[in-house]
Amino acid sequence: MDTKERKNILVTCGPGLGDYLQTELKSLGFEIVSSHPGGIITRGSFIDCMKLNLYLRTAYSVLYLLKEFRCGSSEALYKQVSNLPWENIIAPEEYLCVLSRVDTFSINNSMYPSLKVKDAIVDRIYKKVGSRPDSGPDRNKVVVNLFWKNDKAWIYLNTSGLKLSDRNYRKMPHKAPLRESLAAGIIMATGYDGSQDIVLPMCGSGTLAIESALIAMNKPPAGLRSNFGFTHIKVFDEQIWKQMRNDARKAVRKGPPQKRIIATDIDGNAITAARQNAKTAGVEHLIEFNVCDFADTDVPNGEGIVIVNPEYGLRLGELEELEKEYKRIGDFFKQSCAGYTGYIFTGNRKLTGKVGLKTSARMIFFNGKIECRLLKYEMYEGTKNP
Repeated sequence: MDTKERKNILVTCGPGLGDYLQTELKSLGFEIVSSHPGGIITRGSFIDCMKLNLYLRTAYSVLYLLKEFRCGSSEALYKQVSNLPWENIIAPEEYLCVLSRVDTFSINNSMYPSLKVKDAIVDRIYKKVGSRPDSGPDRNKVVVNLFWKNDKAWIYLNTSGLKLSDRNYRKMPHKAPLRESLAAGIIMATGYDGSQDIVLPMCGSGTLAIESALIAMNKPPAGLRSNFGFTHIKVFDEQIWKQMRNDARKAVRKGPPQKRIIATDIDGNAITAARQNAKTAGVEHLIEFNVCDFADTDVPNGEGIVIVNPEYGLRLGELEELEKEYKRIGDFFKQSCAGYTGYIFTGNRKLTGKVGLKTSARMIFFNGKIECRLLKYEMYEGTKNP
């Protein structure tokens, strides 16, 4: 496999993150070939895939196209896949995982195509070198993706392996934390770039604060990870990868932060978890953690961004109590955040009416399967009570 050959690259992401992923790809110099709700297609080489894995904040996986072809049956699938030079891509001592997404009239068992692709790959390798890799569901080594719709199929090499949304810094999750890629998308939606104060009450395990600090430092989100799908491919060049990581380290902003990042939570255990996660991510020195009620959070004078991520109240008996909480958030914005742009991230639209403020924007995101809104509030100077 030629590591410099330019092919289609499918970069997948969570629903609602496509626009932010497009922005990231363009900022890294990649063209947008096409887009759909689950991802963006760009073009580049296997080496470009390594770069994307290192820098993308809102992506799930980076998939390098190996082959697309007409396919009307499982036998045709096996034949087409077995024609690829897998012995030049996967060593027999490696471990293989095949993931499939199939929507075709000729298949009624979604697991069967994965089995056919796996058989075609390991049979080809055994025929060429006399031994074959083990295979199974684990995604921490070589991962191959099949997409098969109607009579057309695509075979991709998953250069990420495990999802990029797992940054490897969240050792103490605490309750139900936001996925890192979603947190990054939320921060990007606010326009935060490190040149503003940002205040994060109800910070939980600190994901929003940590992603903010990574952006402020210009630190690559995958800097803590050493295991990617591409590191298990035969053509992987470790020297190129080391140089890429060194270049990324040189671009990290040094010195004290320009502005403050403040993260608070009423739960001391949450702050303990958040501080430890920030330490693992190498950004603890940038974030001011405090235990307090959100309404008592220290908000610096001037302009800035404040983001509150309250509970959604999806269980019975919680709504009445949360109605009071959402009203208090509105009061906090009015009384303590003059000059700031306020944001509430929530999966319960009924509760947002209790905030008592008019939104200037509503952005759709998904937290797992829950449709959420990032609500924007402009808190102009003069709204703050003396």
